[in-house]
Amino acid sequence: MQKLSLDALAREHLERATAASTGRSAATVYGGHEHVLRQTVLALTAGTSLADHDSPGEATLLVLRGRVRLTSGDTSWEGRAGDLLTIPEARHGLQAIEDAAVLLTVAKHD
Repeated sequence: MQKLSLDALAREHLERATAASTGRSAATVYGGHEHVLRQTVLALTAGTSLADHDSPGEATLLVLRGRVRLTSGDTSWEGRAGDLLTIPEARHGLQAIEDAAVLLTVAKHD
């Protein structure tokens, strides 16, 4: 069994994102290519975004800190610390409204 502090990981990756020229930092905390389930902590500085991309499977986004905007086509959803957003299976993107850290959980398609 492994125990992680999501709060500590969010803080660490926000510091890394602030120092990075890309304004982002990420690390897989569970799973990977050999697992169906994958969980990744992702930090973005305010104004940084992930361009539209396809989803590899069912996915959710738990906002750990800050505020984000999830977009898909003409639809968008805002989330703040404590919110759980269901990611559409359509193309989507993510933008940090404030410095933000999220836990991305993906159950990949076979």
